[in-house]
Amino acid sequence: MTNSIHRLIFCAFVGVAQFALTACTGVHLQANESVTALAPATALAQQALAPQGVLRVGVYLGSPTSLVLDTKTGVSSGVAFELGHALAQQLKVPVQVVQYPRVAEVIDALKRGQVDMTFTNATAARAKDVDFTPALIQLELGVLVPLNSPIRSFEDLNQHNVRLGVSQGSSSQGVLGQRLKNTQIVPVPSLTQVQQMLAAHQLDAFATNKGILFELAEKMSGVQVLDDSWGVENLAIAIPKGRDAGMPYLLAFAKQAQQTGQVKEIAKRAGLRGMLRVN
Repeated sequence: MTNSIHRLIFCAFVGVAQFALTACTGVHLQANESVTALAPATALAQQALAPQGVLRVGVYLGSPTSLVLDTKTGVSSGVAFELGHALAQQLKVPVQVVQYPRVAEVIDALKRGQVDMTFTNATAARAKDVDFTPALIQLELGVLVPLNSPIRSFEDLNQHNVRLGVSQGSSSQGVLGQRLKNTQIVPVPSLTQVQQMLAAHQLDAFATNKGILFELAEKMSGVQVLDDSWGVENLAIAIPKGRDAGMPYLLAFAKQAQQTGQVKEIAKRAGLRGMLRVN
């Protein structure tokens, strides 16, 4: 699987199973609140959310919140990947999964209307360019370091000799550049290169959400995710601006996916760790 932009994984009608579980990730379902079945999408909602007649889902490889690949079975999973399939099923349109090297390029494609949805950190800066549902998952931010590293907490990063990797163009790059005035912030183009640079001792640490960090730790030897956290990501479904006619249906879809436990089941299949509850 290459990192070329706009790589088409597949385009087909999908039949993702719907789950009827009572557990949920995020906002708790109140005892007196029932789950209402999602009505069929109107032609107006379908046209707004999938204007090309196909739902184009933007993903990047290596994050359980987006897309991960089981190398043993060849099975793909990930929150953006599976929610995209589920939404396409509800809209009764084909799904097209479009892969990019990193999250910043997914967001840029969303801004340009080159993809129709993704699942990502809903920051105030991004909300200027794309529209979000309420957060469905809250995820801790953390740090990955070599096992023998003198860095034992987030505070240890704020030193002139520390080379801290971040995903190029990510929200972490902007936040940590402001918070860690003494640290050498190193933007890295892809998660594959993060692994290479840590193994070659070109980075002293890498910071992002813990879902990605635990995924990286499983693929590498001699690294660990630190116990502490330096913040939280609020992850939500994102769509291009100007699609207001589809937002009520998208909100209803997101609410049902959370209340029925579908989001939790998707996250579990993707191996997503570091989750917190949204109160």
